[in-house]
Amino acid sequence: MASIPSTMKGVIIEKTGGVEVLQYKTDLPVPKPGDGQVLVKNEFAGINYIDVYFRTGLYPAPKPEILGSEAEGQIVSTGPGELHNLKTGDRVAYMGKSTYAEYSVANAVKTAVVPSDIAPGIGAASLLQGLTALTLIRESYFVQKDDWVLVHAAAGGVGLLLVQLLRAVGARVIGTSSSREKLELAKENGAEWVINYKEENVVERVKEITGGEGVRVVYDSTGKDQFENDLEVVARKGTIVSYGNSSGVVPPFEIKRLGAKNIKVLRPTVFNYIYTREEFEKYTAELFGFITKGKLNIKVHETYPLEDVARAHTDIESRKTTGKLLLKL
Repeated sequence: MASIPSTMKGVIIEKTGGVEVLQYKTDLPVPKPGDGQVLVKNEFAGINYIDVYFRTGLYPAPKPEILGSEAEGQIVSTGPGELHNLKTGDRVAYMGKSTYAEYSVANAVKTAVVPSDIAPGIGAASLLQGLTALTLIRESYFVQKDDWVLVHAAAGGVGLLLVQLLRAVGARVIGTSSSREKLELAKENGAEWVINYKEENVVERVKEITGGEGVRVVYDSTGKDQFENDLEVVARKGTIVSYGNSSGVVPPFEIKRLGAKNIKVLRPTVFNYIYTREEFEKYTAELFGFITKGKLNIKVHETYPLEDVARAHTDIESRKTTGKLLLKL
C-alpha cells in the first residue's frame, strides 16, 4: 500500500455563509487515527442537506471546519483500541465528520465493510440517507402492511429511498413533489399516488385518496411549508415525523393542538437510532441486504469533482435534484 502523505486536498470553511465560503485547498494536514479510529483514503463522499445547515450556520459548529458526514474508501492505517474487526485494506463506508477531503479519520464504531457485490460509490451514496430512511420506517413509526403513508419530497435523496422501502414492506404510499418529472420518478420507485404540491391542494387530495381516513404517518423533510397540512392529513392516533428543514424551520405551535386527534410528533435524528455498535450493525446489515437483493435502488443524481463542491451545494439547495449527490475524491 502506498505511503500516506502529510498533506491532502479538501474543502474547508472558516465562516458561515453562502457557497462562497467553501474553500478548496490542496495543503490541508492529513489527520492521524486515535483510539478506536481508522484512517480512510476516501474515494467518494456523500453530500447531504445537513451539510448546508452547517455551512449556513443553522446548525452551529466550531470553525474552521471541513464539511461532510459520510464517505466510502479504503482503510490505510488504524489506531489502537477496539476496531470491531476492521483492518487496513478494507473497503468501508462510514458516518463521521470532515469527509470533504482525501483522507478522514473515522470512528470504528460507525464504520462498516461494504459488501463486494455493491458497486463503487454506492456505500457513500446509501449510508446516511439509507439508514435515515430505514430507521424512520422501523423506529420513528413502525410501518405495517397496508398503512397509509405520506412522503413529502418523495423524489429527494431520502424520499426516493423511503418510497422504495415502504413499497417493500407493503405500505400504501402517497408522495409529494414539485414537478412532473419528480412525481414520475417517485411513482416509478414506489409511490402509488402522487401530488404536485405547487399545483394541487395537498389536504384535499390526501383526504380524497384515503377516503377521508387520513394517513397513519407523515414523513416530512420540508419543515415549515407542509407542517400545517401534516396536522390536517394525519389520521387519529397518527404520527408526524418531521426530519428536515428544506423550506425552513417549523415554527412554535401550541402542543394542545395534538389532542384533537391524539397525534404524535417526532423530530428524530438518525444518529440516536444507531447510537450503539449493535444498532449500527443491525441497520447497516439490513440496508446493504435491501441493496444486494435488488429491493433498494440507489439513484445518484451526479458525481462532482471535489473542486466543484460549490456547484454541488448550489444544486442541492435548488431542490431540483433527484437522488444522491456525491463528491469524487
